[in-house]
Amino acid sequence: MNTISETDKAILNMIQLDFPIAARPFQVLAKKLGLSEKELIARIQAMKDSQLIRRIGGNFSPDRLGYFSTLCTAQVPENKIELFTQTVNTYPGVTHNYMRDHDFNIWFTFIAPSRDQIADSLEEISRQTGVRPILNLPATRVFKISANFKL
Repeated sequence: MNTISETDKAILNMIQLDFPIAARPFQVLAKKLGLSEKELIARIQAMKDSQLIRRIGGNFSPDRLGYFSTLCTAQVPENKIELFTQTVNTYPGVTHNYMRDHDFNIWFTFIAPSRDQIADSLEEISRQTGVRPILNLPATRVFKISANFKL
């Protein structure tokens, strides 16, 4: 296992919890960390290249933006998993998908401006992949948790 430098730990802690909203956020972070903006960006890029960082982006509450969110699942035969997940991933409303060791083996979240758009998209995915049914499991109550990893 690779060790993470103290500087990279500090970077990871800051970008998880205190990412600035500014015209040049990396410059703001770099100043707080005593680095140049160029060095900070290079360190973050190296962590992305090594897959230590998967993505950097905002998390929004879909309902507060007038959108609808749902959890979806399907029983996908092994020979269709790649086709199914690649098809699902082409939809901009899909935030992520994952495989589980269960009869319903592929799960994904879908966010869209309307419930009808989600239903139409799920029907398109079924038509394109031959996988039926795709269960649409909208939340009846929302619980938001924060997944931060203090290093």
